[in-house]
Amino acid sequence: MINQNLHKQPVALDNRQHRHHKVSFPVTDWSVASRLNAIFVAATEFSDVCKEFPIVFVRAGREADGRDQIAPIAVLGVVGEDNLYLEGPGGSQWRAAYKPAVLQAYPFCIGRVDDQRFAVCVDMAWPGVGTEAGQPLFDDQGEPAELLKAMRQHMEVLEGEIQATRQFGARLLELDLLRDMRFDATMPDGRKHSVDGFLTVDADKAQNLPDNVVGELHRNGMLGLIQLHWASLGLMRRLMDWHLARHPAGGAAAGGAPVAGAAPASA
Repeated sequence: MINQNLHKQPVALDNRQHRHHKVSFPVTDWSVASRLNAIFVAATEFSDVCKEFPIVFVRAGREADGRDQIAPIAVLGVVGEDNLYLEGPGGSQWRAAYKPAVLQAYPFCIGRVDDQRFAVCVDMAWPGVGTEAGQPLFDDQGEPAELLKAMRQHMEVLEGEIQATRQFGARLLELDLLRDMRFDATMPDGRKHSVDGFLTVDADKAQNLPDNVVGELHRNGMLGLIQLHWASLGLMRRLMDWHLARHPAGGAAAGGAPVAGAAPASA
């Protein structure tokens, strides 16, 4: 679950090498996320995410059997490397009430060791990691300190949620419910702006599913996730308004996919 636009130098923690390292946590200056225009979200977050962010889907690599992997993401911006959810001095303040779980954990992240194991990593490029100030990662005996214990538990939960979310994406593919989507908008000055490169659940196909499949999706919670995804798409209009406010006539160019580097690398 390493995002290259966020985790610049992820390093697996080691109780000898990082015995004296400390982390200023939680993060208060979010300018570190200024280049994020999308971020992975787990299915369990949809009820919170859909109130603040458009939720769409992207292709995120391939499974061992060659099938596409599908990952849901929260859209943060409508052009590359532009996070519209940052404001204030230096773009340091998060303007939404909710932060996706990946961001809640920053500068910590998951590094996949193999199919069964993962390591807790820290972004060593972030200025809040060092040996002078912050909460310790290890105690004097080299055992995990309270912060690292809490983050390891958080990562274990998140890793499980990532795997469950992969199953959701796989089921959407099996049912052939996903279609390419493009959002077009006309700015007040007549400029055209398009956002593409992502997938949405096709409403017509979903509404024509057999009753037994609808029942299955209802019982396992996937039907509710689809509905939350649909409900969130109205927030694309707000993103376009934010984009226009930040980039008035002659500002950032339009077009392109909003999803570069959004999917979890270890998922």
